[in-house]
Order: sequence, then C-alpha cells, then structure tokens
Amino acid sequence: MNEIIFMLGDWPVRTIDALIGFGALVLILLVVIAVVIGRSGRRGAELAMAHAIRADELEERLSEVLRAQSESSGRVDAMTQALAGRQAEMTRAVNERLDSVTHRVGQSMEHSTRNTMESLRALHERLGIIDSAHKNLTDLTTQVTTLRDVLANKQSRGAFGQARMEAIVQDGLPKGAYEFQFTLSTGKRPDCVVFLPDQRPLCIDAKFPLEAMTALHDARTDEERRVATQRLRGDVMKHVSDIAEKYLVTGETQEMALMFVPSESVYAEIHDGFDDVIQKAYRARVVLVSPSLLMLAIQVMQQIMKDARMRDAADQIQTEVIKLGDDLGRLRDRVVKLQKHFSDANEDVRQILISADKIEKRAGRIEELDFSKSDAEGPRLVATGAGALFPRKLQAGE
Repeated sequence: MNEIIFMLGDWPVRTIDALIGFGALVLILLVVIAVVIGRSGRRGAELAMAHAIRADELEERLSEVLRAQSESSGRVDAMTQALAGRQAEMTRAVNERLDSVTHRVGQSMEHSTRNTMESLRALHERLGIIDSAHKNLTDLTTQVTTLRDVLANKQSRGAFGQARMEAIVQDGLPKGAYEFQFTLSTGKRPDCVVFLPDQRPLCIDAKFPLEAMTALHDARTDEERRVATQRLRGDVMKHVSDIAEKYLVTGETQEMALMFVPSESVYAEIHDGFDDVIQKAYRARVVLVSPSLLMLAIQVMQQIMKDARMRDAADQIQTEVIKLGDDLGRLRDRVVKLQKHFSDANEDVRQILISADKIEKRAGRIEELDFSKSDAEGPRLVATGAGALFPRKLQAGE
C-alpha cells in the first residue's frame, strides 16, 4: 500500500495517497453535483411556469390565428370566386379576341395568298413573255448570223440586194409595168426596168459595192480609215460609171437610172460622209436610193402611170359625159310627161270625188223618203214628182 506510484516533482506519490486524493475528489464532485441538481430544480420549476404561461399565450395566439385563418379562408374563397369570375370573363374576352384575330389573320392570309397567286400568275405570264422574247432574240441572232454569212459573200450579197429590190417593186407596181433581167438593144441586162408611160424603161441596178464600206467599219487607225475611204469613193464612182455606160441608152431608156443601196445605214453614211460622190452621181444621171426611197419612187411611178392612163382615156370620158348629158335630157322630158300624166290623173280623181260626194248626197235624200202605209191608200211619197226625187240630170263627168 506504501508503494510509490509516481513522482510528482520531488514528492513521491504513494498508493494510499492516491486513494485518499481520489476519494476527496469524488466527494467534491458529489457536492458539486448536488448543488447543480438543486439549482437546476428551481430553474426547471421556473422554466415550467414560464412554459405554461407561454403555452397559454400560444394557445390564445393560435386561436386568434385560427380565427384569422378562417376569416382569411372566407376572404380567400371570395377572392377565389371573384378571380374565377374574372378568369372566366378574361377567358371569354381572350377567346373572342383570339377568334377575331384568327378571323383577321385568316382574311389577311387569304388576301395575301390571293395576291401571291396573282403575283405568281403575273410572274408566270412575264416569264412566258420573257421566254418568248428570248426565243425571238435567239431566232433573231440566228437570222443576223445567217445575214452576216450571206453578206460576207459577194454573190450572196448581190442575190440579197436583188431579192429585196424585187420585193419592193412587186409590192408597188402591177404586173406588166416592170420586168426583171430585161435585155436592152445593146445586149445589156439591168436587174430591173420599169416601163413608164412613154414606154422608155427606167433601169434599176441592185449590185452595190459593200467591201469598201466593210473595210471602213473595220478600220482602227487613221491610215486604215483613209485608205478605206478612198477605196469606197473609188468603188462607188466606178459602179456609177458602169451604170451610166450600160443602162443609159439615148432614145431607148430614161435619162436617169437608179442604183439601189440595200441598207438604210449604208445609204445614210454615204450621204453624210461622201457628199461629193452623191453630187458626181447626180451629174452622171445616176441616183442612189435606199429601200425607203425606192418605195417612194415606185409610188410616184405608179401615180404617173395612173395619170397617163387617165389622160389616154380623157376623150372616151368626154364622149361618155356627152352621152350622159343626152340621157339626162331625155330623162327630164320623160319626167315632164310623167308629171303631166300625174296632173291629169289628179284632175280625174278630183272629178270622181266630186261625183261621189253628189251620189252620197242623193242617197241621203232617198233614205229620207217615207214609204209607210195609211188607210187604204197605197204608198205615198213624201215629195212627189220626178223633179223632187231627181232635181236635175247628171252631167257627164259628175
């Protein structure tokens, strides 16, 4: 029991000392616990009293809360009903608005669809027109290419000018007033001749030199343009000289010939840029004509032929006018005689009407006679005597 358990500094701690210290410690702990338990009991009572008071307050507050809750429930029910009514009205209004909006949207969509369909139909029509125009443009391009190929060849170009000139002449003049490839006494054969009233043919040449004009259009430098201009002037004057030499025969043909230029643009360019060539051609009695001017010349020729035919028929017309005057005089005599017959007939009708009036009057007098019987007497006339019944003898014509 006196064994040393451990050393506390220089003080040895034995077993009995440890037991005594432990017991004292336990006793102190018990005292502390008892004190704590006593204090906690008083506090528990106080806490229980406070809890009871708080429970009463809480119960009162809970009853107030329940009463407020019941009142709130009533208000909530009323508000719920009011909200339900408002929600129903709002739903109805929203449905009406939605129906109206749907109707308007439907009408708008229908109108938009109709406008869209009309626009698409118009677009299809425009596309059809564009397709047709594109086809026509393609055909025109093909024709222009073909025309370019034709004009590139000299013989084809001559045939083209000849055909165009023949079409203009055939459209403007009657048959017999012109002839193609007519042979002159010199053996020359112009492309066309028109027989004027003096029976001297007017010669028309349809071959025009376009090579120089093409070269002038293709020229890029001043030197090339100058060379092409000189070539064009020389070719045209040479062709004018050939026409004057071949187709102007004194006493047989007209004193002037026509050189047909198958292009209005070429004719206008020659007139604008080569006035000296035009003047020299006039002096050589050769006139350059474009298709429109040839049409005008043909119309003038047709009018000249018509005037000549009218002059040739002037004597016959005068004779017929004289005969017409004689017929008119005889018609007047016959009308006068017919008028006289009508006058006589009117007089006869007037006399007949007079006689008819007299007969009607005498018939009235006959109707006034009394043929009634009285006693044994026979029929008695109201007015006796032949003079009373027939006052006078009818005259001839009454």
